[in-house]
Amino acid sequence: MARHSIDLNADAGESYGPWPMGRDEELFPLVTSVNLACGFHAGDPLTIQRSVRLAYEHGTAVGAHPGFPDRVGFGRREMKTSAEEAHADVLYQLGALSAFAELHHVKPHGALYMQMGRDEGLCRAVAAAVKAFAEELPLVVLAGSSMEAWARAEGVRTVAEAFPDRGYLASGLLASRALPGSLIRSPEAAAARALAMTRGEPFETLDGARVRLEAETLCIHGDNPEAVEIARAVREALEEAGVEVAAF
Repeated sequence: MARHSIDLNADAGESYGPWPMGRDEELFPLVTSVNLACGFHAGDPLTIQRSVRLAYEHGTAVGAHPGFPDRVGFGRREMKTSAEEAHADVLYQLGALSAFAELHHVKPHGALYMQMGRDEGLCRAVAAAVKAFAEELPLVVLAGSSMEAWARAEGVRTVAEAFPDRGYLASGLLASRALPGSLIRSPEAAAARALAMTRGEPFETLDGARVRLEAETLCIHGDNPEAVEIARAVREALEEAGVEVAAF
C-alpha cells in the first residue's frame, strides 16, 4: 500500500569525541530522525552531546542506537549473549543517551539488529528492555521480519523499517555485507528503491528475485561514503512524488 508520509532516518553519532563527526552536519538537515550510537559499538559522551545538539538544531527526532559492546568490529560481528545480558546492555545504553535527550524511539545496531531477526529470545529480551525503560517507546524493526511479532509479544510498539541503500535477499532479509552489491552507493538507485518501498512496489534482490515491503521509516547508513548524496536524492524523489517526509 502506498504511503503518503514516511520517516527518513539515519544511523549517526558514530565517531569519537576528539575526532570529527563524519558528515553528520550535512546529513542531519536531510533526515527526520536519527539513531545515535550509545557508546558500545561507537560514540562517547562528548559525541552524544554534540550529536543531540545538532539534531535539536535541525528539529530532528532523536532515537537510541544500542549495539553489542564491540568497538573494534563496529558492532557488526555476531556475539553470543544471554537474554539477561542483552536486556541489561540495552537498558544501560538507553539510560546513557537519555541523560542527553528525550528518546523518540529505539533502533538496534548492526549484528544485534540482524541477530534479533533470527533469535526470538534475543529479540524479546531487547524489546523487554525497551518496555522497561518506557512502555510507550517505539522499537524500529526490519520490515517483513519475525522481529515485528516477537517484539509485539512483549507489548512493544514496532515501527517497520526498510533500507534503500542496502541489498536484500529473496527472503526479504538484508544481504550480508560480505556479498558484492550489499551496499548501494548510487544515489539514483537508492532513490528509486526508496520510492518502490514507499509505494509498496516490488524491487530486485541480489539473488534475482523481487520482494515487496511495507515500511514506515527508511534508513540511510551514516557510514556509507555517499550517505549525504543518497539522503538528498531520496528526500527529493519522495517529495517530488508527493510523499511527506516526516518523523513517525
